[in-house]
Amino acid sequence: MASLPSYVLVLLDGYAEDQESGVTKSEMERGLSKLRIGQSRVAKTISVNLVFESASDANNFEDWYFGEIKRIGFFDWLDPRTNMLRSVRFKDGALGQIQPMSGGFGMSKRSAVLEYLR
Repeated sequence: MASLPSYVLVLLDGYAEDQESGVTKSEMERGLSKLRIGQSRVAKTISVNLVFESASDANNFEDWYFGEIKRIGFFDWLDPRTNMLRSVRFKDGALGQIQPMSGGFGMSKRSAVLEYLR
C-alpha cells in the first residue's frame, strides 16, 4: 500500500473533520421524525493543508499523485488527532490549488479533502 510521502507536511491550521450521519429519517404526520440506522459504516472527511518545503517536493508530490496512487488510490496516512494509521484517499480524486508561501515556490501549500470509512 502507498503512503503519503514523508516530505509532505500536514498543516493543522485549516484541519477539519466531518462525517455523514448514516441515519435514515422518515417524516411523521405529527410529532418527531422517525430515525433509524441506515448504514453500519459512515464516510468521514478530513480537510487538510499539505505543505511542501521546496518546489521539487511539490513536483515529486504530483508525480506520486498521478503515478503511484493514480489520483484515486488509497494510501496510508497518520491521523494527527488520533495518532492512528488510516487508509484514506482524496475525495473525488481531487486536489485543491497549489499556493506559494514564499517566493519562487520555495514553500507552497495545497488544500485537500481526505476520506475514509469508519
